[in-house]
Amino acid sequence: MSDTAQQLGETQTSSTAKANVTKRGGGDPASRGRTTIADGVVEKIAGLAARDVDGVHAMGSGISRTFGAVRDRVPGGGKSVTRGVKAEVGEVQTALDLEIVVEYGVSIADTARAVRENVVVAVERMTGLEVVEVNIAVSDVKLPDEEDDEPETKLQ
Repeated sequence: MSDTAQQLGETQTSSTAKANVTKRGGGDPASRGRTTIADGVVEKIAGLAARDVDGVHAMGSGISRTFGAVRDRVPGGGKSVTRGVKAEVGEVQTALDLEIVVEYGVSIADTARAVRENVVVAVERMTGLEVVEVNIAVSDVKLPDEEDDEPETKLQ
């Protein structure tokens, strides 16, 4: 076998080996493997989205807000954005339960509708999960003359 024929044979073998490498695994590289999203991730997204709605004063029941206010004052405790939010996350769907405090004078039905819409849009956009339900429990109404246990700031 001549040197040229031998080199040509090596080149063909080399390109055949490279072709086999690119065929391994099959399918789109982006579809290889699984992505799992923790309940806490969905809870954070939903909590921030709910707090962003006008008319929502706070999240959680009175007792959880009291404990949260104490935790917020402890150095390193930080504000819990998941307070008042519970998520159940499956492989492709999620369901959420929210507990909110509304400001006096706002329409509770309109506020709940806006919270539901904002939460669904944010969670579906960021996670790709289908939100099958958002249950909202209004646990209190913040009256104008009541002192705040903890001031909740709106995201801008």
